[in-house]
Amino acid sequence: MIKGGGGCLTQEKIVAGYAKCFIVIADYRKKSESLGEQWKKGIPIEVIPMAYVPVTRALTKNFGGAAELRMAVSKAGPVVTDNGNFILDWKFDKVHEWSEVNTAIKMIPGVVETGLFIDMAEVVYFGMEDGSVSVREKQPR
Repeated sequence: MIKGGGGCLTQEKIVAGYAKCFIVIADYRKKSESLGEQWKKGIPIEVIPMAYVPVTRALTKNFGGAAELRMAVSKAGPVVTDNGNFILDWKFDKVHEWSEVNTAIKMIPGVVETGLFIDMAEVVYFGMEDGSVSVREKQPR
């Protein structure tokens, strides 16, 4: 699952990581069978401001695709997270082994956290267009 489109992904991941049970509620537009099928804006990656250029280069060199500094809409300059950092949106160009990629990205100096919430949700409830609810439960590994 990708989360963090709003720019507070590190805080969201801390809450999710320490929750006794992490449940997600979303609308039908977020439901997909593979990562990035519906969400086209890329995987958000929170970075220390001074590191955004080398992290951008490392992402594209190591994993392909393109990483872009997220720019603010209502003010000049980049989006600043609740922690005072920047967000890179990495638009990947192929399917990866996401758990391994998540770990590798977090090892890049200057990366604070990724918007990849790997195997964290116990259950996801999707509100469908017709008013019904679709349920997806965590698959045992």
